[in-house]
Amino acid sequence: MMRLVTLTVCICSSLLFVSPSWGQSQNEAEETARKPSTCLAIARQLDSPDVPVRFASLSEPVQASNYDVTISFQGHSTYLIRSPEGVNVATDFAGWMTDPVVPNAVTMNQAHSSHYTNNPDPKISHVLRGWGENGAAAEHHVTVGDVLIRNVTTDLHRFGFVPDGNSIFIFETAGLCIGHLGHLHHKLADDHYTKIGRLDVVMVPVDGGLTMTHVSAKEIIQRLRSSVILPMHVRAYGALPRFLQYLGSDYPVERLSKNRLVLNLRNLPKRPTVMLLPGVGFGGYEP
Repeated sequence: MMRLVTLTVCICSSLLFVSPSWGQSQNEAEETARKPSTCLAIARQLDSPDVPVRFASLSEPVQASNYDVTISFQGHSTYLIRSPEGVNVATDFAGWMTDPVVPNAVTMNQAHSSHYTNNPDPKISHVLRGWGENGAAAEHHVTVGDVLIRNVTTDLHRFGFVPDGNSIFIFETAGLCIGHLGHLHHKLADDHYTKIGRLDVVMVPVDGGLTMTHVSAKEIIQRLRSSVILPMHVRAYGALPRFLQYLGSDYPVERLSKNRLVLNLRNLPKRPTVMLLPGVGFGGYEP
């Protein structure tokens, strides 16, 4: 009789461990099944705000074919990110791009029609909107091939105040952490930085007015300490030169002749660097 009782207890304990409906909520089970964020994991190990949050390293030699990430400028706030496995992701996608590519995934924000489309190509497998429905905050944590895409919501100051109306999207691939600030209208709180984690590359709106001021933009850049700074959303004549002037000599500027920026963990600049891809709008108006 004693053996029978012991066996019954062991079977019940196993059932409790295996089934998410016993002792573990469905949300907890889904969270466990998610691909973990390496950008968050590394950033949370940093105890001091004086330590750069752009740690990026591999324990094994890098082979370019396995770790290269390509970034190209497609216009306004749209960058095209291509992963080592060939996954294409377009940021703040408004339905068109310079390159004749149908992305595997697109992100959108709703401040202006130049940041989203209501009629995305049905061939796009993942359409991630930076705003939720019925006042709810958008929440994304999606794996597309070798790319993890997640978001951090911010408030929208367009057509009134819209809590969680904008999203900062983070793309993790080949060990790199790439962030797109979207149509950001305000400074970030400590909680935002905690949720964002480490960013090796940050895409920043630099219009100086319709989104955030150059003062706020510089503050965010200084806090993130990303290796690569990619300007976007240049909506006024001379806005980009003024932004670069405001950043000052602490941030070197590299102007690229080809619209293909190839990055991996071993070729990141040793100091935060502004990289200007052709068409970003240096010295002029960006439609």
